[in-house]
Amino acid sequence: MAVLRVSGSSLAERLASLLSLPEARRAALRTLEWDGFRERALVLFFPGPNSYTGEDLVEFQVHGNPLLARRLLSHLGALGVRQAEPGEFTRRALLHGKQGLLEVEALRDLVAAETDTQIRLAQARAGAQPAWIHLARTTLAPWMARAEAAVDYGEEEGIILDHKDLKENLAALRARFHVEQTRSRAARHLREGLRLGIVGRPNAGKSTLFNALAGEDRAIVTDLPGTTRDVLEVRCEWRGLPLRLFDTAGLRDSEDRVEQLGVARVGAVLEGADLVLHLTPIGEGPDGLLETTLAPFRGKVLEVRTFADRGEAAGVAIAAHQGDLDALEAALKERLLGGLAPDACLGALATGRQLELLDDLAHQLDLLLALEEGCPPEVSASLLQGAWAQLARLTGEDRADSALDALFSGFCLGK
Repeated sequence: MAVLRVSGSSLAERLASLLSLPEARRAALRTLEWDGFRERALVLFFPGPNSYTGEDLVEFQVHGNPLLARRLLSHLGALGVRQAEPGEFTRRALLHGKQGLLEVEALRDLVAAETDTQIRLAQARAGAQPAWIHLARTTLAPWMARAEAAVDYGEEEGIILDHKDLKENLAALRARFHVEQTRSRAARHLREGLRLGIVGRPNAGKSTLFNALAGEDRAIVTDLPGTTRDVLEVRCEWRGLPLRLFDTAGLRDSEDRVEQLGVARVGAVLEGADLVLHLTPIGEGPDGLLETTLAPFRGKVLEVRTFADRGEAAGVAIAAHQGDLDALEAALKERLLGGLAPDACLGALATGRQLELLDDLAHQLDLLLALEEGCPPEVSASLLQGAWAQLARLTGEDRADSALDALFSGFCLGK
C-alpha cells in the first residue's frame, strides 16, 4: 500500500473534482479517476480541529505501485496541494495546539531510535508532560504573583515578600530538579548511545571485548600483534545500554606503515568518546599509556583488567572470552548513568536542548535560594520571571521559529 495524506483548509471543496469525501473518521472505498487513471482507494476524512494537524486531513490508501502514487500526487498538485516540508504535519499539529513541544521531540526520537532502550525512552516521553513540570508551575506561579505585588504595591498596601518562606517552598522544588538533572543526563547518554573507545597495547583483549559487546565477531582475534590495523565501529545494544563501540589498533611502536596509520586514528576516537576503556591484562605491568597517549583524556578513562580468569585484580576485572562482563556493566552504569538502571530513566528529558534549559532553570532556583533576607523584591521577582521563562521555553509555550526549523528538519516528509 501507499499512503498519501493531505492537510489544510476546505479540503472538501478543493478535492471535489476527484471524489466526495466519506463520513468523518470512517474508512470508505472510493473510485478515483484522473488523467486516464482509475484507482480504487481507501479514503479517510478527519475534519479539523479533530485531526492530527488540527486542520482538515484526508488520507488516501492506494495500491503500492510507486509510479501510481506519484501520478496521484502530481494530480493533487494540480488541485492546489503542494508537497509537505520535512516534519510539516507535526509542525502544524504543534502550532495548532494538538501536540506539545516535548511530545514532538519524543516523536522525532521515536522515529530515529535504533535500539529497544531508545524506543522505550521515546515512548515514555511521548505522553503527558512530566509531573515535575506541573509541580514547578504550581509552585512558581503564586510566588511570582506575590513578588510582583510586592514590587508594584508593597509600599502602599504593606505587601512584603517573606524570603524565608520563599526559600522553604522552593527548596523541595530544587531537590526535585536535582533528581531530574541526574535522570536526564543518564537519559541523554541512552538517547545518543554511549560512545566507548577501547584502547590498549596489542593482545590486551580489545577485539575480544569488542566482539563480546557487539554480540558478533566483527573484529579478527589472533595472538599476532597488530592484527587490528584500523578503527572498527559498530552500533549495538548490550544489556539495555545503546553502545557505539570503537575498537582501535594496538598502541605500540611499529615499522608497519598501515599499522602506523591505524594508531594515528586513535586520537580522534579518544576525543569523541564518552568513556575510554583502557585494557591491561592481569599479570602484566603498566603499559605507560596513561602518561602518554591517554594523558589528555585521563578524566574519562576507565581502567579495565582483562583475562580475569588468570588471577586476582582490583577494580574492574573481566574475562570477555568467557562472557564474564558483570563488573564492566556495573562500572558503565555508574560512570555514565550515575548508577541508574536504563528503565529508571523512562520519562526523563533527554535532548541537549531540554537538558540545557533544565540546568538553566535549576540555576535560577539556586540564585533565589542564595538571596539574603531583606533583599529588594525586584530581585526575587526578576529571578522568578526568569525561571518561569525557562519553563515556558522548555515546554514550547515560548517558541522561536529558528528553533522549530532546526527541530523539524530532522523529520521525514510523511510526518
